Amino acid sequence: MAANVIDGGQVRNKQVLLKDFVTGFPKESDMLFTTSSVNMKLPEDSNGVLVKNLYLSCDPYMRIRMSKLLRPSYIDSFQPGSPINGMGVSEVIDSKYQNLSKGDLVCGRTRWEEYSVINSPESLFKIQHKDIPLSYYIGILGMPGLTAYAGFHEICAPKKGETVFVSAASGAVGQLVGQFAKLMGCYVVGSAGSKEKVDLLKSKLGFDEAFNYKEETDLDAALKRHFPGGIDIYFENVGGKMLDAVLLNMRIHGRIAVCGMISQYNLEEPQGVHSLMNLVYKRIRMEGLLSFDYYHLYTKFLEMMIPQIKEGKIVYVEDIAQGLESGPSALVGLFSGRNVGKQVIAVAPQ
Repeated sequence: MAANVIDGGQVRNKQVLLKDFVTGFPKESDMLFTTSSVNMKLPEDSNGVLVKNLYLSCDPYMRIRMSKLLRPSYIDSFQPGSPINGMGVSEVIDSKYQNLSKGDLVCGRTRWEEYSVINSPESLFKIQHKDIPLSYYIGILGMPGLTAYAGFHEICAPKKGETVFVSAASGAVGQLVGQFAKLMGCYVVGSAGSKEKVDLLKSKLGFDEAFNYKEETDLDAALKRHFPGGIDIYFENVGGKMLDAVLLNMRIHGRIAVCGMISQYNLEEPQGVHSLMNLVYKRIRMEGLLSFDYYHLYTKFLEMMIPQIKEGKIVYVEDIAQGLESGPSALVGLFSGRNVGKQVIAVAPQ
């Protein structure tokens, strides 16, 4: 830390700022890597905590926050000139909050910088199980994991022997949905955007089949090839043409959990979906979800997941970018499919 000391107890604090609101595909130049300063001691009248950020999460929904939102949303836009924020794993450096002490490891919302002052520390989750990789708490044990768990088990209500399709299946959420489905005794197919990812789905993550959607000229035909009897459950991460094709191939009383629609986030005019009458014809239930609606299940979720991780029943693939300065590239890479698995930033290179 000494090399970063300025004076008077202050240290240099590397940050990633949003320059201005973004339209179209984000670019690294939309973000600014800069340095400010932070005092390593909180004022006596504070009720917050000072943390050193260890791991930061890159998530597709962050693209939505880079735009100036013209209508109410479940989350606010990032503010130009301020650090990007999102989920992270951090170590407490100083605390004026009675439930956290120096040295505690926490997970929660933080900013894209080396050190952050968190003024709402009650929102932080204190990490108890430290024998699991800390980065897992923003992946398999964090928002993506809870999203996969709630979307699949609570919304889709799977039954043994059902057919399951997962789009963006090698991503932070999709890879878990596929494994949950296999543990339930379902037949599972995933789509991804490269041969490497398709091979990963079948060889490491246990999917029955997988295909590269970029190589398919007819998505309807591709789904009929893999699901000749139709799809019972679809876990939606993509939207657009994929959703249109899936609706044509759903079975009667099928269920669709809508986690996200990454194909639409960079479009000024989202693509229309033309097959929606299948919701009526086939009596399909389609429901969106946000992880914070299911926080009441988090303890139950951890109790299920941690033993399965330790026993190797569930695996998790991460793509860890080294150094805070790699953050803009890592975030932009989500939208070209550059990452393999959950995209994480290790704030200090390891």
